[in-house]
Amino acid sequence: MLKFDIICPCHFGLEAVLKREISDLGYEIARTEDGRVIFHGDPDAVVMANLHLRTAERVLIDCAEFDAYSFDDLFEAVKAVRWEDYIPRDGRFWVKKASSVNSKLFSPRDIQSITKKAMVDHLSGVYGVARFEETGDDYPLRVFINKDHVTVGLDTTGDSLHKRGYRPEAVEAPIAENLAAALIMLTPWRADRYLVDPFCGSGTFLIEAAMMARNIAPGLSRSFTAERWTDLIDKKLWYEASDEATSEIIPDLQVPLQGYDIDPKALEIARENAKRAGVLDTIHFQQRAVADLSHHGSYGFVITNPPYGERIESKETLPPIYKDLGEAMKRLDTWSLYMVTSYADAERYIGKKAEKNRKIYNGMIRTRFLSFPGPKPPKRNREKT
Repeated sequence: MLKFDIICPCHFGLEAVLKREISDLGYEIARTEDGRVIFHGDPDAVVMANLHLRTAERVLIDCAEFDAYSFDDLFEAVKAVRWEDYIPRDGRFWVKKASSVNSKLFSPRDIQSITKKAMVDHLSGVYGVARFEETGDDYPLRVFINKDHVTVGLDTTGDSLHKRGYRPEAVEAPIAENLAAALIMLTPWRADRYLVDPFCGSGTFLIEAAMMARNIAPGLSRSFTAERWTDLIDKKLWYEASDEATSEIIPDLQVPLQGYDIDPKALEIARENAKRAGVLDTIHFQQRAVADLSHHGSYGFVITNPPYGERIESKETLPPIYKDLGEAMKRLDTWSLYMVTSYADAERYIGKKAEKNRKIYNGMIRTRFLSFPGPKPPKRNREKT
């Protein structure tokens, strides 16, 4: 069976979370770099990674790695790759994206063009054609250059893995699905513990938590580019993996998840998203202001993405919002608060300093993931809650 090095890009700073996911699937980690994890696998690993990874951006087959200090170097190294092992005679191939950091080759457009020309030059000799019709399936590539080291990856995913298929609509300034999943995984929350999002918006945190709790694979409701690569990945692998994942879903699980928002339109969208994700019966949504946040339970979690003035709120409106959240957390004195924000005065108005302060990007916005862990439940309660 074919063996690959498989590259999974992720949000910067969340590599350890993705690494744990890959290891839990049973695959050997080759190395971890800024913004990506590389592991050893076979065609089945490509399928399983696309279907099951919650925190990755996409799944790439590592076709080539080399150093290039000129465009001639790039052309010759790409031309030397056995592209016939990946791309059939009628395949449609192109460099979908090129990026360069601290390298002599810095023009994405030139990198894309020269990589394509080198591939055509190689495959023309192999297949004995002067011109490719490219009437077959898509084989998009991505080229990364970092300090003159080039990585060429074949994109098996297509649309980014954060597009689960349940969120065609979103409120303004939503959090990406894979980022929400990663941030939840950074907390001690488990499915038997209360979880509330008082600024739930389109419901992403809660839907991701519900999918984790019910063991719903994030890729079950979408398709992938590599599903059509029957010359490289046996079609039955996709069917078998999907059937297995479907059989492992936990039905009718009662998880204490609650989402609040003051915007009725946001709640309507959140309910529709949860319905598409198959978890509407697992989450309780309600129109409620953060000032009215309360809960009968103990030792729960608030995990949220509140307004922070970048897109949907002016800075002047933020102090009372964060003050209200801080007052609510005083009432919920056994609870833990985890929040993503770019608002510099968040801790000031909440009324205490975060125990942990992790820098992350939410889209193009540089934010912080602030951790305010509450007390641990007594041992006897840990077994019940």
